[in-house]
Amino acid sequence: MAKSPYLVGLVGQGVGPSLTPAMHMAEAKANGVDYLYRSIDLDSAGLPPSRIGEIITWARALGFDALNITHPCKRLVVPHLDAIDDEAATLGAVNTVVFDEDRTVGYNTDAPGFRTGFNEGLPQAAMGHVVLLGAGGAGAAVGHALLDLGVDHLTVVDLDVDRATALADELSTTHGNARVDAEAHDKLSILLPHNDGIVHCTPTGMADHPGMPFDDALLHPRMWVADIVYRPLDTALLIAARKAGCRTLDGGYMAVHQAVIAFELITGIAPNADRMSRHFRALASESPLQRGM
Repeated sequence: MAKSPYLVGLVGQGVGPSLTPAMHMAEAKANGVDYLYRSIDLDSAGLPPSRIGEIITWARALGFDALNITHPCKRLVVPHLDAIDDEAATLGAVNTVVFDEDRTVGYNTDAPGFRTGFNEGLPQAAMGHVVLLGAGGAGAAVGHALLDLGVDHLTVVDLDVDRATALADELSTTHGNARVDAEAHDKLSILLPHNDGIVHCTPTGMADHPGMPFDDALLHPRMWVADIVYRPLDTALLIAARKAGCRTLDGGYMAVHQAVIAFELITGIAPNADRMSRHFRALASESPLQRGM
């Protein structure tokens, strides 16, 4: 039997507009659980990310049961935890912290959230050669997930070629059976005509970063297109991809399924993923467009 009430927080920069608290609390209410979820915005609190260790200590002392961790603290928090799960160890990043009796345990639900969402939204997608656009923290989680899903050849593309190369090397180390390489952004015109799919993991397309991450003339109906941006759900990239005849996957799939996993880690209750998805999409359509990745 799950305990109640719960006190949960979301820690990061610019988290005020996040839909995560409302999504968690709605699912808790549907399960008859008293669940208070509050945003802890580092900018509003005047706290630098480097103080994440103190925030963990304070949260525990104040009676928090768990924290979700977002940019820019996912890697910074790791040394301040007593234990982390295998996903977090592989990624070197944590997005969920559970205060488990006398231990502080970190988990990463980003990669499994993407895997589950991908299988749901793009079943039986071709996985021969896939392009990963964006080599930041989100791109790293998605890269691991894609290789777990069985991609044969993954090409990491980023405006910062060194960052793309570093992630490709990391992925090659952890997934030795797959071919992983890196290319510059200007090579997309060569890569995309021959690939099976692309996952977009940069801020382009968000409400405060509108536009296309590459020329829509490169899209073709033989490829699928996934975007992890969810504010808006219907990004310029996905609109163009559907127009070109591509199968598409919006960022809501990853956002919902990482939250589904986190909710169960925190409460021990298996949530209704379909219900959480419906609530999330209603929130995303009603809320002012802010950050969404």
